[in-house]
This record gives sequence, C-alpha cells and structure tokens, in this order.
Amino acid sequence: MGLTASVLAVDAGNSKTDVAVVTADGEVLATARGGPFRPPAVGVERAVDTLAEAVARAFAAAGVGSVEHVSACLANADLPVEEEELAAALHARAWGARVDVRNDTFAILRAGVDEPLGVAVVCGAGVNCVGMRPDGRTARFPAIGRLSGDWGGGWGLAEEALWHAARAEDGRGGPTELARTLPAHFGLDSMYALIEALHLRHVEPARRHELTPVLFATAAAGDPIARSVVDRQADEVVAMATVALTRLDLLCEPAPVLLGGSVLAARHPQLDDRIRELLAARAPKAVPTVVTARPVLGAALLGLDRVGAAAAARARLRERFAA
Repeated sequence: MGLTASVLAVDAGNSKTDVAVVTADGEVLATARGGPFRPPAVGVERAVDTLAEAVARAFAAAGVGSVEHVSACLANADLPVEEEELAAALHARAWGARVDVRNDTFAILRAGVDEPLGVAVVCGAGVNCVGMRPDGRTARFPAIGRLSGDWGGGWGLAEEALWHAARAEDGRGGPTELARTLPAHFGLDSMYALIEALHLRHVEPARRHELTPVLFATAAAGDPIARSVVDRQADEVVAMATVALTRLDLLCEPAPVLLGGSVLAARHPQLDDRIRELLAARAPKAVPTVVTARPVLGAALLGLDRVGAAAAARARLRERFAA
C-alpha cells in the first residue's frame, strides 16, 4: 500500500458496478466488479457501500491506497443536486484527492469517441441522453421517467406492450399478436391470466423486462401494433439526440451519436434502421454508432481527460479494454 495511481474509474449501474485503477500513462493496474448501485432504493450511504466493496478489491489488487482523481459515472445521478450529494459521499471515502460524479450515460458517450465531443443515447432499462463538447459544455435531460417526459426503455416498452395486449383481448383496442405472445412467454394462455399472475405476484414484477424481447420478436414477425411501438421508441431516441445536438450547436456539423444500452446494443433491425432513417432526416450530419465498449472505459477516459493525460495514454487504455 502507499503507491498512488492516477485514476479510479467507476461505472455503477442498476444491475452491476465496474471499477478500474488506472495510471497516468493509461496502464490498468486492476479491475473489479460489484453489485447494483441503487441509491433511490437503499439510500446513498448503503449504495456507496456497494461501490466500496469493489473499490477495496481493486485497490488491493493494484497495491494502492488512493488515487489522484476519482471519475465516477453513476446511475441515478440524474440531477445536479444528486451529483453533488453523491460526490460528497464519495469524497468522504477518501479514495482520491478529487472526485467528479456524472450520470452513467456520460461513460457510454466517452467510451465511444476519441475526444469528448458528441451525443449519446442510452436505452436500457430506461432511456437517457447526454451530450458534451471539449470546452466543457454539456447537454442532458432529467431522465427520471414519465415525470420528466421520458418514454421507452426496456421497462417502458414492456409496459406499453402489456397495455396494447390487454386492450386487444378485451376489445378496447385493435387486435395484436402481443395478446398471445406475451402470456405465452410465461406459459399462460391469455392476457387475463398474465394480468392476474403479475398483480398477485405469481410472476414477479421484476420479470416484466423479459417481455421486451418478446415485443421485438412479435414486431419482427410483422404485427402492426408491435411495430408501431418499436417505431415510437426510434422516434424518442432521435428526438432526444436531435435536441441535444441542437443545444450544443452540433446539428449542422459532423458529430457522433452514440447508441448504447441493452435495447440499442441488441441491434434490432427495425429499431436500428428506423433510428438511422430518422436521424438522416432530422440531423443529416450526425454519425450514428452503436457502442459496444464497456462503459468503465468511458469513466476512465474522462478521468484521464481530467488529469491531462497524453493521447498515447488514452490509446493504451483503449487497447487494454479491447483485449
């Protein structure tokens, strides 16, 4: 113990946490994985305790006791006041002399670009969008659900599919194969049976996310209602990206639009094609790319940006995560 590395990178999401200890020249001394980061569910201190377990293992493996800079990209850091609260909590752990906290969408953005320039849209459990320029300007949304005008993501898509299927079965809505495919996923023969099973928790509510792939499969088979839901998700992704590009004065110049999260990374043909078609119409100079790099790479690159690391260090870091 006693050596001081340059950057502690943290990418903490709703399902898992990744950390990496990185030197100023881009060498990765150690990595570790931890559990989910959910301050709204367990409180800030308990959530940071989850980070602490992974950080302790990474520090031990790296043979260091602290770093110069902590670059933390965290789920549920949706508002500036939340970023400030989380930054104070991380600073109190004395992992590094300086702490920067950002929403985890920034990690996906930085992982996909060679410089901090562009827009990223994440569609996983929920949906979010951020943008940044090298001069420090950013664009973002509150991204806390329907309250802040968001629509879609895995949970939202599953809920929308259930809504259409329920109405199709009882006659309030138009016919859709979703009324058959959704309950069939759980071995049930009707939407009524699925509604009852979800309501009485015979099927755990957390399993609703399993219905999003069913929605896409039903859409791919040609069901008009399912296809309309997928098209709406594409429209939402492009709406967020276009607004962020506009706010950063990037709409009229070539700029990357990074697409990440489980829904977009799955590269569903209808969704992928529709996003590119809409972007070509609304932001013709945007360059859409699906990001497959681990987001902790983006958190580490943001940290190297902050400590003024050379381009060679950033290239070495990318090579390490590509290996």
